[in-house]
Parts: sequence; C-alpha cells; structure tokens
Amino acid sequence: MLSEAEYLECLQSERRGYAWAMQHYGGLTLVEAEEAALQRYPYEPEDAPYRGLIFHDEAWHWAMLAIHGDRYVVEHPELVHPSPDYRTLR
Repeated sequence: MLSEAEYLECLQSERRGYAWAMQHYGGLTLVEAEEAALQRYPYEPEDAPYRGLIFHDEAWHWAMLAIHGDRYVVEHPELVHPSPDYRTLR
C-alpha cells in the first residue's frame, strides 16, 4: 500500500502523462487536457477500497483508450508503447 505522499506523487505523475498524451495525440488544448486528467485521475481518499487501482496501467494506455478506443492496440500498433517524448515526462 502506498503512503499518502507516494500516492500523491503517482497521482500527479499519471495526471501529467495523461494530459500530455491527450494534448499531443488527442488534440485537446492544454486546459482541456488538464481537465481530462483530473477527471480520469480523481483524488481517492485513503480509505477508498480500490484506491490507486488505476495505476496498474500507465497513463499512456488510458489516454490511448480514450482517444482510439479498445482496439487501439490492433488498429494503431505504433501506439502500443509510449513515445520517447512521453517517456521523458516520467
């Protein structure tokens, strides 16, 4: 289980990655991408039963699902792995 500080660090990191992908691959403005990240990664209280479960896949995956749908791995195999620019965020 993550400490509160570790959870907040992961949350911020995933929000940053999701917003970046939504802006660069989904065509959202910076403000729209940041809002989308807040919606995808809301803060969950410490006692939430599945707190942090969304971290089991990285933000890149969730963004590609939002942009291209469930079949993105088949229809856009070039997007299965995060881009080098995305990796620099991590």
